[in-house]
Amino acid sequence: MGLRDKTIVVTGGSRGLGLGLVEALVDQGAKVTVVARGQAALAAVERRLGVAVIPADVTDEGAARRILAETHPEILVLNAGAKPRMGRLDQLSWEDFTAPWETDVKAGLYWLQAALGLPLRPGSRVLVVSSGAAVSGSPMSGGYGGAKRMLWFMASYANRVSEQQGLGIRFQAIVPRQMVAGTGVGDEASDAYARALGIGIEEYLARFGTPMPPRQFGDHVVAVLDDQQYATDFAFGLKGDTGITVLERETA
Repeated sequence: MGLRDKTIVVTGGSRGLGLGLVEALVDQGAKVTVVARGQAALAAVERRLGVAVIPADVTDEGAARRILAETHPEILVLNAGAKPRMGRLDQLSWEDFTAPWETDVKAGLYWLQAALGLPLRPGSRVLVVSSGAAVSGSPMSGGYGGAKRMLWFMASYANRVSEQQGLGIRFQAIVPRQMVAGTGVGDEASDAYARALGIGIEEYLARFGTPMPPRQFGDHVVAVLDDQQYATDFAFGLKGDTGITVLERETA
């Protein structure tokens, strides 16, 4: 399909997995706009990669609508999210438990609604980044696994709206199936689980097999966008040793 000169917006693209994706997209010649809160990190990625940047809180409903109306992306990647507050179920307050819902799910709702309500052009694609916790749970991160599963559901719901309204927008879920070192979520979660098990972080990460650095994650997402075989499937698992696997083909 080719990504050169494609207009792409990536939320949470100034660090971690999002930054790895932005690097991969830039190497493909895409025209990338990064949306994030941290202005220092945005300035750094703007200088290094030459991308456009927009400082914004992704949970701001008005910002979602404004940014999509201004940029008219052909591809939108919803990657931004908060680091979960780690602890056993009996140790977390309600505020700790629901933090991923207040950020990840709230932002997902607003950006999906904005994509459908604007709407984006027919043929546009929206990728919603979920987590392996949506498949197997995450007992040390409160409501995180449920929040990530909800994002997966919401992408499916958005497909139904697109089909019902004849919008021609395709929504897909991206599911990293392992902890990724060098990311806020990955480092925080790996440290918590390693301590709970009484082992080192490297030993814990080794349980996932071959590492998947942020840039490799980005290359996998580029393949999902660029390879016609992935154009119509819905949910994709990404892993360092197995690459891309189709987790779900149907959304109805």
